[in-house]
Amino acid sequence: MQFKKCKHCNAVINVMNENSLKNCDLTCCNEKMEPIIPNSEECAVEKHLPTYQIKNDKLIVQVNHVMEEEHFISFIGLVTEDKEFIASLNKKDSPIVEFPYEKGSIIYAYCNKHGLWKTKVS
Repeated sequence: MQFKKCKHCNAVINVMNENSLKNCDLTCCNEKMEPIIPNSEECAVEKHLPTYQIKNDKLIVQVNHVMEEEHFISFIGLVTEDKEFIASLNKKDSPIVEFPYEKGSIIYAYCNKHGLWKTKVS
């Protein structure tokens, strides 16, 4: 899973198949969108790293984060070897979602102010 962001309007997209063709960049607001590199170590006062519990072959994923008008988790995603799942959240939702459990998958969470975070499922 690769994400790109517009530095002007803050739009975030999930790139399914990135290619290496010349002059084939994704653009938004008339500029090339930049890749988002996920963080995997907690470095902000707020909590951003997704955590999980395994219950009955399901992952219960939670991000211990505020959901306020100006500061929130906008999506939580899961990538397995052959599948991708995205749960879009709005400011009134609780940042808790359920996905199928698969060892080795990667959980992503996106904070509108502090970017992309990831946790590997063991």
